[in-house]
Amino acid sequence: MEQKDYLMREIEKIGLLLRAIIGSLFNNKENLSLTVENHFEKTKEMLLNEIGFDLTKFLKLNEMDSNIYLLQFKGINSENIELLAEIMAQFGIKDQSDDKSLYFKKAIQLYELCERTDKTFSLNRERKIKEIKNAL
Repeated sequence: MEQKDYLMREIEKIGLLLRAIIGSLFNNKENLSLTVENHFEKTKEMLLNEIGFDLTKFLKLNEMDSNIYLLQFKGINSENIELLAEIMAQFGIKDQSDDKSLYFKKAIQLYELCERTDKTFSLNRERKIKEIKNAL
C-alpha cells in the first residue's frame, strides 16, 4: 500500500511539473527576451532539479536507449509521456534552428511510445503525430 501511494505521488508530481512547463510554453503574453533557448534551459533545469530527468541526455539518446532512460523514472505513465511529447513538439514549433527536427522526432517517438504502452487508442494522439510529421 505504501509503495502504491509513493508511486501515485510521483505520477502526480511529474504531471504537475510537466503541466507547469507546458503552461509557460503556451503563455501568449511571452516576454520577448525569453527565447526558445531560455525556455529550453529553464525546462531542462526544472526537470533535472525536480525529478532528476536530464533532458539534454534524453535528446542525445537513440530511440531504444531514450525509451529505457525515460521508463526508469518512477511516476512516468502514458499521460506524463504524452505531456513530455507536447513539450518537445512546442520546442519544435517555436525553434527556428537545426534542433527543430530533433524536438519533433522526439515528440513523435514519445507519442508512439504512448501508443505501444497505453491500452486505449487516442485519436488526439494520432492527430498530433500526423501534424508533427507534416511539420518535418
